[in-house]
Amino acid sequence: MTPYLSWLSPGDNAWQMTAATLVGLMSIPALAVLYGGIVQRKWAVNTMMMVFAAFALTLIVWVLWAFKMGFGSPWISTFVGKPATVVGAGGEQAQASIPLLRGLMPNFRFPEGSLVYFQFVFAAITPILFVGSVIGRIKFKVWLIFVPLWITFAYAVNAFLLWGGGFWAGKGALDFSGGYVIHLAAGVSGFVAAAMVGPRLARDRERAVPNNLLFIAVGAGILWLGWNGFNGGDPYFASADATAAVLNTNLATAVAMMTWIIMDMGFGKDKKPTFLGGVNGMICGLVGITPAAGYVNGVGAIVIGVVTSGLVWVLFGYLPRKVWPFNRVDDALGVVYTHGFAGLFGGLLVGLLADPKMIVYLGLGKNPDVTTAGLFYGHPRQLLIQAGAALTVILWDAIVTYAILRVIKLFTPLRMPDAELVAGDILVHGEVAYPMEEPDLAPAMVGDGTPDSQLPHHPYAQAPPEVISD
Repeated sequence: MTPYLSWLSPGDNAWQMTAATLVGLMSIPALAVLYGGIVQRKWAVNTMMMVFAAFALTLIVWVLWAFKMGFGSPWISTFVGKPATVVGAGGEQAQASIPLLRGLMPNFRFPEGSLVYFQFVFAAITPILFVGSVIGRIKFKVWLIFVPLWITFAYAVNAFLLWGGGFWAGKGALDFSGGYVIHLAAGVSGFVAAAMVGPRLARDRERAVPNNLLFIAVGAGILWLGWNGFNGGDPYFASADATAAVLNTNLATAVAMMTWIIMDMGFGKDKKPTFLGGVNGMICGLVGITPAAGYVNGVGAIVIGVVTSGLVWVLFGYLPRKVWPFNRVDDALGVVYTHGFAGLFGGLLVGLLADPKMIVYLGLGKNPDVTTAGLFYGHPRQLLIQAGAALTVILWDAIVTYAILRVIKLFTPLRMPDAELVAGDILVHGEVAYPMEEPDLAPAMVGDGTPDSQLPHHPYAQAPPEVISD
């Protein structure tokens, strides 16, 4: 007996499942504690709930119909795949395949279940990323309705267009691991959702001080190292290209983080290096290299780190203050900048910097190696293709996000009532992340008939203060 089917490579399968787990860790716990540490302490529980709920809801939708919409057989022309489940034996143990990519890349050497799970964690992190735009005011039950609909009508379409062999894949658009499908989409949808839900209370915007920098450090560290699976898993093989993608990811991220810190020190308002600034730069590097990781060389990775972080630093300081509509929309955690703009810039830069000497897949026999080339390497049309794909994602995600929220709004308000906006987690979830210590109870008070109304109560359990109008 043998545990391995003839087509299965234990190494490739082990790496694919490991990479998927690393990406999953980027959502839970990394973004739960990163976002949970950035927000005000009264929204820490709500943030964690939104992250975990989105992760769970996406998996349910993914295996019941959305995976095949993104990576199955064509359904509506080359726009989206045909919905189908992957919960049967074949959907978990048969040899993985993406129908429109057969013959264009080597046959997968792992089961369909590994492909389903790997692509699920990518799908799940996308709404989790843009929850940062609407945190602290969108209703939790609205989020529960929104996520499955958005995965179905926005994410699955993006995935099919660029990764499943759809229209833009056929045109040669490059998105190695989600600069467009994930990060540009998250930035656009988060921004539109923030505009529709409305801003936080004025006093919350004025007191937007992180509640736990150590949690932010833990989340950011897991996010950075988890990205090794994010970009290193996307060749689908434990190959030399996977190694290059991992090295380029870390190089671009290191350069981007230091670029942001140096710009803070030289040109920032206080001219001081800050940890939050460094995290912003880190995220810009991670996002910027994502569409390019296995297509560019190390010099390209350095260029992407510098350019992406530098441009986002400038836009972050300028657009929210002076340019419509950015000065009218309360994007709470700046997702449109560190993910939307960074993903856009990274996607455009791969159109310039893709190096044909970077081999994605080795050719066999008379088949040439699979490589790509950008404008700087003799393929000027690649930049136009990248721009066209970006515009499609921007328009489609903006329209779909707006439409979903407009329909939901017909049945329930998108925004929490003012009493919940003031009180936060204790009214919304009945929990707080940092409960104040209960006063000690003297033994005589326990079971001595003292009326409950006279016993000490948790200070957060009191009625919320009078609502302060925005």
